[in-house]
Amino acid sequence: MAAEGGHGPKTSGEYITHHLQNLQVCKNETGDWVWNQCAGNMGAINVDSMFWSVFLGVTFCFLFWRVARKSSTEKPTKFQAAMEIIVEMVDASVKDTFHGTSRLIAPLALTVFVWVFLMNLMDLIPVDWIPMASAAIGIEYMKVVPTTDVNVTFGMSIAVFILILIYTHMAKGPFALVKDLMLHPIVPSFKGPAIIAAPFIMAFNLVLEVVALVAKPISLSLRLFGNMFAGELIFILIALIGWFQLPLHFGWAVFHVLIVTLQAFIFMMLTIVYLSLASETH
Repeated sequence: MAAEGGHGPKTSGEYITHHLQNLQVCKNETGDWVWNQCAGNMGAINVDSMFWSVFLGVTFCFLFWRVARKSSTEKPTKFQAAMEIIVEMVDASVKDTFHGTSRLIAPLALTVFVWVFLMNLMDLIPVDWIPMASAAIGIEYMKVVPTTDVNVTFGMSIAVFILILIYTHMAKGPFALVKDLMLHPIVPSFKGPAIIAAPFIMAFNLVLEVVALVAKPISLSLRLFGNMFAGELIFILIALIGWFQLPLHFGWAVFHVLIVTLQAFIFMMLTIVYLSLASETH
């Protein structure tokens, strides 16, 4: 079946594949940089994901800087009021969830929520607009939703994982991670005959806790990626209908606003929870 509605002569499969393909650059076997010939290349860089994630991060910083610079207690603008609502929501979430003491958590949570929200929000732009504009200037591929790229979501989750290790070290000491991995959930006894079983218990604990620890960044990443990728795919399937897509596109977009917001909130809350667990000393 050929795709209609200004999609050109592509078949439906080609149209879907084209919209799910990142703009990539990598080095080939001869050491030359090549574009969009990176299948199976572990060193490939998804240029579009990098561009849009950085662009939206800068946009977030600029918007909040502008609001802070021009804030007024006498005549606040609607945009300032909206930003204050977001800040108060994040602050309340941190106070309710994080049980340690850190000046980093609240700014981190705000950054995570707004940045992920803005990246998710790009999914509401009609799927053909930006790719067609890019094609007009010679750019063959252009994915505009960074959170539909598993490399981006894994990058963020790995950053959270590193913070978990840092907070564990700061709150509990240099050997805290080893203790957490080997002495929980079953506490081994080092007195009397039970000491014989201690190494086996510690090994069993290590297996369980390493799996639980590694599962945190993996689940954090795949949850966001899976939800946003599925949403993007549905938008692409709706676009295949052609000019009759508008009612369906609007209906799915209205529902998708909830997913966009919810996934940003979940990523923020899990980040706070994981760092709170890492900071608890008991």
